[in-house]
This record gives sequence, structure tokens and C-alpha cells, in this order.
Amino acid sequence: MTSSTHSEFPDIDEALFSVQGLWCTSCALAVEAQLTRLPGVMSASLHYPSATLLVCGQPETLDEDVLASAVRRIGYRLGPPEAAGDAEARLEQESRYLILRLLIAASFGMWTMLASLLIYAGALPDAGRELVLAWVSGAFALPVVTYAGLPFYRAAWRTVRARRPGMDALVSLGTLGAVAVSLWLLYRGSPEVYFDTAVMLILLLLAGRLVETLCRHRGLRALQALHMPPGDVRRQQRGRWRNCPVKAVAHGDCLRVDEGEVLPLDGVLCEGEALLDLSPLTGESAPRRCLPGDAVAAGCRNLGGSLVLEVTALVGECRLDKLREQMWWQQARKGELQRLADRFAAWLSPLAVGLALFTWGMAILAGVPGQEALVRALSVLVVACPCAVGLAVPLAGLAGSGQALAQGVVFRDPSIFESLAGIRAAAFDKTGTLTPGEPRVLGVSMAPDVTEATLLSLSAEAVQGSQHPLARALRRHLHDEGVAGAEAKGNSLAEEFVGRGRRTRLADGRELLLGSRGWLAEQDIAAPQAGEASSSEILLACDGRWLGGFTLGETPLPGTGKTLASLREAGLALALISGDRRGAVESLARTVGLAPEECYPERSPEAKARLVRALPQPSLYVGDGINDVLGLATATVGVAPLGASSAAREGAGVVLMRPGIEGVASAWRLARRTRRVMRQNLVLSGLYNALALGLAVSMAIPPLVAVLAMVASSLSVMGNAARLAWQDDATQEARPVGSLELSRSEGGENTMKANRAS
Repeated sequence: MTSSTHSEFPDIDEALFSVQGLWCTSCALAVEAQLTRLPGVMSASLHYPSATLLVCGQPETLDEDVLASAVRRIGYRLGPPEAAGDAEARLEQESRYLILRLLIAASFGMWTMLASLLIYAGALPDAGRELVLAWVSGAFALPVVTYAGLPFYRAAWRTVRARRPGMDALVSLGTLGAVAVSLWLLYRGSPEVYFDTAVMLILLLLAGRLVETLCRHRGLRALQALHMPPGDVRRQQRGRWRNCPVKAVAHGDCLRVDEGEVLPLDGVLCEGEALLDLSPLTGESAPRRCLPGDAVAAGCRNLGGSLVLEVTALVGECRLDKLREQMWWQQARKGELQRLADRFAAWLSPLAVGLALFTWGMAILAGVPGQEALVRALSVLVVACPCAVGLAVPLAGLAGSGQALAQGVVFRDPSIFESLAGIRAAAFDKTGTLTPGEPRVLGVSMAPDVTEATLLSLSAEAVQGSQHPLARALRRHLHDEGVAGAEAKGNSLAEEFVGRGRRTRLADGRELLLGSRGWLAEQDIAAPQAGEASSSEILLACDGRWLGGFTLGETPLPGTGKTLASLREAGLALALISGDRRGAVESLARTVGLAPEECYPERSPEAKARLVRALPQPSLYVGDGINDVLGLATATVGVAPLGASSAAREGAGVVLMRPGIEGVASAWRLARRTRRVMRQNLVLSGLYNALALGLAVSMAIPPLVAVLAMVASSLSVMGNAARLAWQDDATQEARPVGSLELSRSEGGENTMKANRAS
């Protein structure tokens, strides 16, 4: 069981489980109904495609044994959430189970259909032989109706016990009704039997169920594609590398990963430079270079020489494990469209039974023979199966989630598809969102009599060991210039002055000062005037004399300007909201194509939230830090970029797995497509049921035609959901929804106004 505290009600908890034995969406509704009757349970949401159950209620009521006992009473099994491999194995077993029954139904059903075809065509010379052939048709239908159709009867009985009869109840009534009518006709000596209707109903529904299972299999394959740690790793023990089970690794252990191997656990790089392929984790095609002290994640492939990492997360605690857990929670929650579909399917089955009885009664009153009246009622039962309604939203949501994961986007809640699709404005943090999060050296200045080689060599001595972000950026630059090996040749003393600088005394007695201009001025060290106010700088002095300096700044991540331009062209209002100083924010804005009136520098977390609230609603906010959590919670949809803090990821509804903000545009377009498919599926299934029931009640429709119509509706919903994997984002046109104007009041406060496109 996985549990969490409900954010809005501290006394309410949520628990996540998996349910075994589900046969269709009606089973899911029956389990939900059974659990919501328990005292203390507020809600139960069972996502049928993934068999993931989310229960919300008082903590004492979420005991697994109590819930499992309630579920067991109606024939299902409840347990902890499934791992990706377990879900894969379960779906494979279900597929084999369905294939076996489908083969039996096809093998025996073909002879039933052939016999019925000969009777309908009048190919036999006399009625006696037709009657014999009708009995033969019933004999071949017996294995189909009993063995192949058994799962439908079992599910029908379970849903009836839970007082939520659904599709399987209608299928069972239709099948057994067709058999009963046929036996009654045989008893009366009539060869016009309907065994073929019962056979086709079971055969086509089994085929549809197999296609549905394969769709679920494809949707869950994204989870299976995530990294699974190896069974054994090489751990350092007493100065030697020894193999040990990965589950025996503890925090702080050092592991060795050779070239071509995949990192088994999250950790921090200890020795040597590493070249990592992040594509399994983020989809980033270019390898990334990492230096000692950099965090590395499980699932990345080592493209360089052997590396050593210090473990920071064990099995089950790594980032990819958290991603799987997020997918579990996502699959269990239901959006408004799914709840609407569930309500529709819940009352459709009782309505169909009522209409069947009404049709039978009206036909009898109209003087229709009893045999024909029963056939009409049978057609109503068959045609009303709510299979398409139950699958309309889950399959679209599962297809959308799988497609999003393939594009490096994780939706933590299916309802986010509906919210994100309607956004009118998008706001972005700067550092770590539009930029890499760490500055880089943009320029180098030197005293007239100092060479660049001398400056870089002494800088490498001075910066060694510092964890300040500017010092780390300088160390990367020195490494790129080939002087990283000159670090720490003989430092005897290093003293850090937080936020100001660093004093290093070399072995030969020289004293190096590396820090800000103001700090060096306090030491009576003069330096030439600084460059742009938008840039940061580090100055180096030796024995009281200025030697040179480094200008540092942030550059946008690749593709940032293009993505922002595409969002603006689509009609979204844009805003850059940052706590950084004005010069740095406006400089970045010019680089990525944002107007000055779209920039909001020097904003506190509370001010960020107020600005997000003032945006045209619904709104989206993208941020990575703790100071962005309030803005993420205020926005309609919060997005956490790659590398975001754990607090930001927890507060976001969408998590990006690739660097940059291209995923924001991809997620928005995919959400619009997914919501469109969900609505189309609901309309298709609703129109089908309305038209089919109307025709079945008003006129005589052969039961076999009703079977074909019912299966066609389910296949249409599956095919429409499958389009999500076929369409290309580039083909989607976004309708302009608004533009952003900024006006500053006399008091200096910023307000936003949306001009809606007419």
C-alpha cells in the first residue's frame, strides 16, 4: 500500500492499491461501489486499464485487510500497487487467457454459424432436416456459451452482488436469453433458432476484450521501458571491488560503473569526469559531461571510462522509482470527463433492462407474436451494452499518458489533461527553468602585465573546493580550458567568506583573493570598472594586486526562444516572473524574445503567486525552486522542469523529463488533443447508445445485427483513442486565446489585462 495525506483535509488520507480479477469497466464500478459503502471511506477510484485503486478516507479505515475483505466478498482481490514488471506479467496472462477462450469460441462457433446460415438460406430440402441442423447448431454453441462465456457470467454475478450491474449483466442476459429462446423454439419444433446470436455476442466481445487488453498493454509499456536496476553491482569494500546484490547497497556506498553499463542507483560522482547518455531518462540525445560532485541518476548509460559514484538513493528511492509511483497515482485519479462517463454507464444498464421489458410488453399489447416480442427485447439488451462508454475516457487518457511519457512529459493526474488543454496564459521562472540554473563564464579580463595562462592557473588554485555556484561555474570553465589539472598543487589554507569571497594561501606564501568587487574593495584592492550590470563577476587578486576577473551570466536553454514564440503565436499570454535582479531578467528576456512589459524581476514568492493569479485564467506556471512552490500551487496547472527541487515536483501537476521548456508546448498540444479525443469518444458512445436503443425499441432489429453494432461502437472508441499515437504535434493548429498587456499603476504595482481574441 502507498499512502499520502490529503492536501486539503489533514485528517483524510489516500491509499493506493491494485485489484486483481477485473474483467471490464463494470467490475471497476462494482469495486468502487462496494468500498464507498464502508464507513469512513470518502471515495474510491479504480482505474480499470491499470487496475490501480485509489481510496480516500479516514486513516483508520484504509487498513489493507479491511478493504481487501470487502473486495473479496464480491470476488476480487486487493493488494499493494503493482510494479511495472508485475503489470506486464498480469496483462500477458490475461492475453493468453483471452486467446484460449477466443480460439474455442471461434472453433466451435464457426460450425454454429454455418448451420444457421444453411437454415436461413433454405438450403435443406425439408423442415425435418432443418430441425436436426438446428439441434447441431445448439450442440456446437454449448462450449462457447458455457466455457468461453464463463467470465461474463462470473463478472455479471459479482457486479449484481455489488448492486452495480453493468455491461456483463447485459451480455449475460443477452446470451442466456438467446439460448433460452432457441431452446423454447426447438421444443416447439421450430428450426429458427438464435444460437448464432449468442455465439457471435461472446465471440466478438472476446475479440474486443483482447484488443482492449493489447491497448492497455501498450499504454503500460511506457512504465516497463523505465530502467530496472541490475541484480548485482560492484561495491567498494576494504579497498577492493566486490560484487554484491543491489538490495544490499547502503547510503554512502561507492559503486563502480564501467563503460557501456547503466547506472544502477542515484548518486554523486566521486572520481573522474563522466560522459553520460541521458536518453533513457530524459530523451536528451547529446551526451552530458559530469564532473566530481555532480548528481547522477539511475538509468543513465556510462559512455566514458569507469566511474565511481557515491549512492544517495537506494532501490525504490531513486528518481525513476518516484516516477513509477507518480504514474500509479496518476492512473488512479479520474477527471470530470471520466466521472461523467462512469455515471452514464451506471444508469445505462438498468435503463436497458427497463427498455427491454417495456419493448416486450408493448410488442405483446400490439399483437406481436410472443416469439418475435422476445427477440425484440433481446435485441434491446444486446445493443445497449455500455462497453464503449466505459472505455471512452480511460483509453484516451492512457494513450495520452503513454504518448506524453514518450515525449518526456509526466502527467501526475489525468484530470490535468482537461485543465491544461484550456489554459490562456503561461508564466515562467528564470533560473533553472529558462536557463540551466548555473551561470557560465561569458568573458575574461586581465591586468596588462598578466597572461591568460597565469590568470587561469591561479584561479584554479583559488577556486578548488568551493561549492558556491559561481565557483562551480568557474571550475567548469577552467576544466574546459584544460587547466583543471592544475588545481590544488599545494594549498595550505583556504578560508571562505560566505557570499563575499575566498582567501587561499599557497605553499609558497602567496595569498590569493577570489570574490566580489565589493569584498576586494574592502581589502583596498582596486579594479577597473565592471561591465554590464546584468552580469555577475568574480575578481582575482594576488598579494593585494588585481590580476583579472571573469564575467559570468546565464544563457537560455536551447530552443527557449522558439518555444516561447510558438506559444505566443498560439495566443497564450506570456510572463517571466523571477526573484533575480532587473538587469539579469531583462537581459535574458531580450535574448529569448520577451517584451519588457512581460518581465517581472525581483519578486518574492508571495508576489509571484499574486502575479500568477492576475494572469488570464486558466493559467500555467513553470518553476523549479522552493520559492516557486506557491506559484505552482496558485496556477491552474503547475509544471516542474528537469532538475526541479523535490518541493516543486510535489507541487506540480506536470513534470518534464527533458531539459528546456519544449515539453511545455508539447504537453499543452497533447492535452488539447487528448481532451478532444475524450470528448469525441463520449459523443460517439452516447450517440451510438441513443440511436441504437431508439431503433431497437421502435422496430425489429435482428439480434445478430445488434451484436455487430455493439462491437463496432467499442472498436470505434478504441480506434479513436489510438489516433493519439499516430498524430504529429506539428499538424495541430492552436487557436489564439488571448494576449497580454501590462500596465503599471502609479504606486508601482503590476496588473495584467487579457485582451481576448474576438
